[in-house]
Amino acid sequence: MIILGINAYHGDSSACIVKDGELIAAAEEERFRRIKHWAGFPTEAIKYCLNEANVAIEDLDYIAINHNPKANLSRKIIFALRKRPSFSLIKQRLENYSNIGNIKKTFCHEFGIDEDSLKAPIVNIEHHLAHMASAFFVSPFDSAAILSIDGFGDFVSTMTGEGKGTKISVFEKVYYPHSLGLFYTAITQFLGFKKYGDEYKVMGLAALGKPKYLNIMEKIVKIKQNGMFELNLDYFIHYTEGVSMSWDGIEPKLSDVFSKRLIEALGPPRRYEEPITEHHADIAASLQAMYEKAFFHILNYLYERTKIKNLCLAGGCALNSVANGKIFDNTPFEEVYIQPAANDAGGSLGAAYYLYHQILGKQRNFVMDKAYWGPDFSEAEISEKLKVKSEELNNCKIEKIDNEDELCKKVAKYIADGKVVGWFQGRMEWGPRALGNRSILVDPRRAEMKDVLNARIKRREPFRPFAPSILLEAVGEYFEKDYPDPFMIKVYPIKEEKRKIIPAVTHVDGTGRLQAVSKEENPLYWRLIKEFEKLAGVPVVLNTSFNENEPIVCTPDEALDCFLRTKMDVLVLGNFIISKIYR
Repeated sequence: MIILGINAYHGDSSACIVKDGELIAAAEEERFRRIKHWAGFPTEAIKYCLNEANVAIEDLDYIAINHNPKANLSRKIIFALRKRPSFSLIKQRLENYSNIGNIKKTFCHEFGIDEDSLKAPIVNIEHHLAHMASAFFVSPFDSAAILSIDGFGDFVSTMTGEGKGTKISVFEKVYYPHSLGLFYTAITQFLGFKKYGDEYKVMGLAALGKPKYLNIMEKIVKIKQNGMFELNLDYFIHYTEGVSMSWDGIEPKLSDVFSKRLIEALGPPRRYEEPITEHHADIAASLQAMYEKAFFHILNYLYERTKIKNLCLAGGCALNSVANGKIFDNTPFEEVYIQPAANDAGGSLGAAYYLYHQILGKQRNFVMDKAYWGPDFSEAEISEKLKVKSEELNNCKIEKIDNEDELCKKVAKYIADGKVVGWFQGRMEWGPRALGNRSILVDPRRAEMKDVLNARIKRREPFRPFAPSILLEAVGEYFEKDYPDPFMIKVYPIKEEKRKIIPAVTHVDGTGRLQAVSKEENPLYWRLIKEFEKLAGVPVVLNTSFNENEPIVCTPDEALDCFLRTKMDVLVLGNFIISKIYR
């Protein structure tokens, strides 16, 4: 049985393909379109998935989409009758519903086939059910408490439940207009970060401040006794005036959602070009503190209801790695699973697996313990790209090293010598994090490397931290929590005596967003870090995404272009090492 899962006409559009319960491929459309968080119909991601599975559209048994316009319909009607939303807001919603409703026609148009040739039925899965399925059904747990939490999807922002075997039961829902994700977005916009998905920047800024305004945040978010929450809607405009959104074929955009009441409480909002002050950092810290208060309130209530020690998280808020790293200290949960594309991209995965297990009743036979589900490229393909770009590579030395031990030793030496190394290997990562296949690597012992990366390549805000990739067996030696995370979705305190040893990956508050690298799941990356440890005495490298204010590179072409236009020193493409010659 072959199921194609898609997230369409929403941010982080994506596709995946599942064959007899096994994931074959998964990728975000942004990697092919080269537009961050691309929203629309994921044509290129679908093409990749079909090609990887060696099937045609006509071979599909089902197509699952993580959006169901009929879900929570009565709630939508009651809201519309009570609030009488603006015509523009209604028009946007109807256009989006129309796109979802015409998926079959779009498929046939994009792939040049007759509608009669598309035999696979299209199954709509409610947004948060897809999120929950994306976490539980690919987790190692037979039973788990489940929380899905984000901005909004199908008129819901939060859903709790329980998974057992091949079934998910839903407990509670938080409906529009109440949303912790939207609360986080509102303050992110207030702080001058207006781009879709900028919330992670504010999470990093929070470490520089103190929660001085928590009392104001507590007026905005009200904790409820049933384990849920509600917003004080006086601080928002999304439910009265509406907000403009764009989801079709471009980078998603969302207009401001906060009201004048927030300005009265916190002062004038920051414009993007203005300096970031202590006041702004304190607002960010207060936002994070309030989010965590509500988050742990939900989780503790969920645990009391289920009494299950295993937890699965999904939804955009599940990428709040700072909060995730505190789950063990603030709740009774002992095991936590978050798949690497916990955001809306993961909805394609969840739609496919919800259909396979919950609806079709098929048994589970797959655990997602790695993130490498995207395209890879052969030695011949890479060699051909190097020939095509030979003129641009005139000032570079190109070596081909077939022995992997020798390759890792040589690259580890470059890193130890302070070089900035692009590392392009195997299949591209699924999710927003580079996890050792599309990464830029430097020496974490050198505190100056943060500034070097920003000056030469990343050009991002100086308060944002860089992450450590660490050998799995060394996690407990360097971090206060000895609970591995292969997907870089948890932040833990770094042991005090180790912070001076790896300053480039130690945030201002003494924490690090770790990636635990296992020999089994990524043997080549593990071997590289091991060789670096032999040279430097440290089983850690600084790992940041291979890009320059763009989606993470997907192809050798994109890696070469990024290498040539930035001040990267070395590029490792498969078993080719390209190093710049400085004269």
